[in-house]
Amino acid sequence: MPNRTFFWFILPAMTAMILLIALPIVSVLIQSVHIQHEQVLVISESCDPFGCTQVTSIDTEATAKLRAEKPLGRFIGLDTYTDRAHLAFDEISMAWNSSDSMGAFFKRVLNLPLYKALAFTITYTVFVTPLVILFGLAVAVGVNNLPKIVKGPTVFISLLPMIITPLVGSIILFWMVDGDGIIGAMLQRIFEDNSLSLKASPKLTWIMLIVYGVWHHLPFSFIVFYAGLQTVSEDTMEAAMIDGASSWQRMINVVVPHLMPLVIFLLLIQLMDNFRVFEPIIGFSADAHATSLSWIIFNALRESGSPLFSSAGATSMITIVGVVILLVPLLVHTYRGYNKKSN
Repeated sequence: MPNRTFFWFILPAMTAMILLIALPIVSVLIQSVHIQHEQVLVISESCDPFGCTQVTSIDTEATAKLRAEKPLGRFIGLDTYTDRAHLAFDEISMAWNSSDSMGAFFKRVLNLPLYKALAFTITYTVFVTPLVILFGLAVAVGVNNLPKIVKGPTVFISLLPMIITPLVGSIILFWMVDGDGIIGAMLQRIFEDNSLSLKASPKLTWIMLIVYGVWHHLPFSFIVFYAGLQTVSEDTMEAAMIDGASSWQRMINVVVPHLMPLVIFLLLIQLMDNFRVFEPIIGFSADAHATSLSWIIFNALRESGSPLFSSAGATSMITIVGVVILLVPLLVHTYRGYNKKSN
């Protein structure tokens, strides 16, 4: 393709990426190194026959003028990134110097807001991502081997979790695991414990969120693999059968290598989505036991009266860096594979 034709071909996509991705990221980065101006206080003295008292009041005009002159706020550099609500360098140093063992050190670090959220975010990503891919492939293979008459209804039913809005789906499951819900009541009967609650234990809450994550993302993985299975060469499969390969051997040596580009694609999508987990925490009201980086951003922006834009911006940049770290190995692997094919 000529360079000029290629330029006009990618121009709309590049323009959208610059306007909707690059510029907002730059804006968030700038906001993260500024903090809102403090209110201008005026101290006045009020006297009466019994003495004088000092009265402190807010000078609204001076405060408004200061914020109008410097709308970005006061420049503080990387102070927001290193404070207790984020990377907490001082707190980590104190924990390292005062802890007698590594277990005690990690326990203190994981009580810090960002690292507590990061622990759940990474755990959720590590468990949900491979399970979604493995179960998605298994479901796709199973549906692909069904008789044609039942394939259509089965595909439709399998896609239902993806059709339901994430927040709505998490709220429905939240009701189901409640003590009065079908799942919660069933577990209480099985274990003969009326006080048993999936929402009362941090570990059970994490498991519940992970199960929901797999359930919600599974249809996308299934439909991608199902589409990929339609492109597997029948001649290659027949040749493998003639050579005496079993169903499992054909799956490992023929189907999986053929679907490997789709596996990489799903890994990229799932890593980005799962590292930004948010809706299940809100839907399950699970923030007492599980928080994520995205939830910290949301919590900073809903601060009553004065949204913490600098804090939200810093957490957003840390989240972006985390996503990039996760994606770099896959992108490098894809780039090397592309170069090998080109050569």
